[in-house]
Amino acid sequence: MSESPQYIHKAGAAIIIDKKLLVSRSKGKTDFVAPGGKLESGEMPTQALIRELKEEQGLDVRPEDLSLLGRYEAIAAGEEESQTHVTMDVYLVNNLSGQPTPRGEIEENKLVTSRDVGVVAMGSIVGHEVIPELVLRELID
Repeated sequence: MSESPQYIHKAGAAIIIDKKLLVSRSKGKTDFVAPGGKLESGEMPTQALIRELKEEQGLDVRPEDLSLLGRYEAIAAGEEESQTHVTMDVYLVNNLSGQPTPRGEIEENKLVTSRDVGVVAMGSIVGHEVIPELVLRELID
């Protein structure tokens, strides 16, 4: 008998640097995803994102620096066998101050464009939802 699917809620950041999207890879993982993470009990998505960006990238972001890009749903990156479903609220980070630096569980950051989809291992939300939306808005190449 198979286990019931798990459902998680995350907040992710669309950080644009020189017309490229910042993506991150956690230690022990292969896929790059939007910086951010799971909401803790009682947290709003923006609160979770501000906390995660400080912990994992060393960035100080204020609520007024965030604007909702969209809400996306998919099977969580790297969790295809367990069928873990993720809902991710992705926020465009405006007025970025400081340089994102991998910390904590983040092993590597990378800047990507639409040409990297299918070349760089990315979670489906980033590759199939966020990047096309950012290209449509002419925010990345």
